[in-house]
Amino acid sequence: MNPVVHSHRLRVRYGETDRMGVVYHTNYLNWFEVGRTEFIRHADLTYRQLEEQGILLPLTDADISYKRPAKYDDEVEVRTHVSEISPVRLTFSYEIVRVDDSEVLVTGRTMHVFTNAEFKPIRLSRTEPDLYEWLANQHAGVTVG
Repeated sequence: MNPVVHSHRLRVRYGETDRMGVVYHTNYLNWFEVGRTEFIRHADLTYRQLEEQGILLPLTDADISYKRPAKYDDEVEVRTHVSEISPVRLTFSYEIVRVDDSEVLVTGRTMHVFTNAEFKPIRLSRTEPDLYEWLANQHAGVTVG
């Protein structure tokens, strides 16, 4: 099974680097968030719309592995895919790749739980079956229309 990978390009801004001229480590987690946000946008949905519907995706865990540094003005690609899904949990995996040489700079994953506005777990397959099906298809590598 090859999940569908969504890509989003960014250019490293000066303010994202440290005194050594490399991207400060916490910025990669911010880029993971950009990847998730843009991934969800591919479902013609925004995080804001999800929240307005009372569906939240709080982060429960994050793993990150640094391979090589990104530097100021590098163009990077955040590659995001669903690596695990259940009716109550969702895991995204990421690769951050330098565009110029295709070098993998960072890999990671974030784990989330589907909750309502009161942070009580919900079964997305029941509350939003179309969204759940879309996410499951992304995980399975199925692209629909």
